[in-house]
Amino acid sequence: MKKKQLTVAHLQSRRFGVGMLTPTMIVLLVMTAYPLFFTVYYSFTDYNLLKQLRKPANFIALKNYTDLLKNEYFQQAIWNTVKFTVLAVVFEMLIGFGLALLVHSLTRGQKVMRTLLLLPYLLPTVTVALSWRMMLSPNYGIVNQVLQALHLPVYNWFSDIRTAFGMLVLIDVWQSAPFVFLLLYAALQSVPQSQYEAARIDGANAFKTLFYVTIPNIKNSLALCALLRTIDSFRLFDKVNLLTGGGPANSTATITQYLYNFGISSLNFGFGSAGAVIMTVLVLILSSFYIKRAMG
Repeated sequence: MKKKQLTVAHLQSRRFGVGMLTPTMIVLLVMTAYPLFFTVYYSFTDYNLLKQLRKPANFIALKNYTDLLKNEYFQQAIWNTVKFTVLAVVFEMLIGFGLALLVHSLTRGQKVMRTLLLLPYLLPTVTVALSWRMMLSPNYGIVNQVLQALHLPVYNWFSDIRTAFGMLVLIDVWQSAPFVFLLLYAALQSVPQSQYEAARIDGANAFKTLFYVTIPNIKNSLALCALLRTIDSFRLFDKVNLLTGGGPANSTATITQYLYNFGISSLNFGFGSAGAVIMTVLVLILSSFYIKRAMG
């Protein structure tokens, strides 16, 4: 009798769990699986919203993919995106990790430093982009005014092919390094103090403590930070769209900017969907390195 009551209670508990999860699963399927399926489907068609008001989309197999991969502008956008992602993630990881170590080592003022360092990350991207555009303006920007006062050369930062790409990397690092700092600072709190004490007793210097105690304990957090920043950096659009529009001479064009110009703006959703699939595959390839490292 008692066993039967336990079985009934277990079944009721399972039904309750399934009932609570079902609405969430339906929302996820509608918001994620459905758009993903149709993105892949439309990538094999010539679906254009304006044309399809009159006639249905035609199946064109891999034509969108071959047109994209042969397009020099798209090839340049892929290279720019990969280069931006690598540079941004490397600098953000180094700076964020350095700041986390610095704040973690402080005996006083940690709360104040945490708050100040997080401010750039809390600002909306549009606000960050417009603020930097004003500061780097060739006419009234404070940066050029300081350079002029020091008798140094000035630049049209976002219109000069020598500086535009570097400025985008700088702005992204300035805004996103605090995110890395926050995650790694939290990870440093979990490192056992007993290991630091053992390292000190063994006579390990700061360098050895860092490489043999700190980093091994937070390696999973480092891999997670790198993964999250890689995915986010690869999707770069807003800063490029607001500051350079992909110029000058396509030197700052990214995959998302290209898809916006030639897919979304022209309502050529089939072409844009193929680009989105290619971008997703590239993100998965880059992310697999971090996942493999973390699992290993």
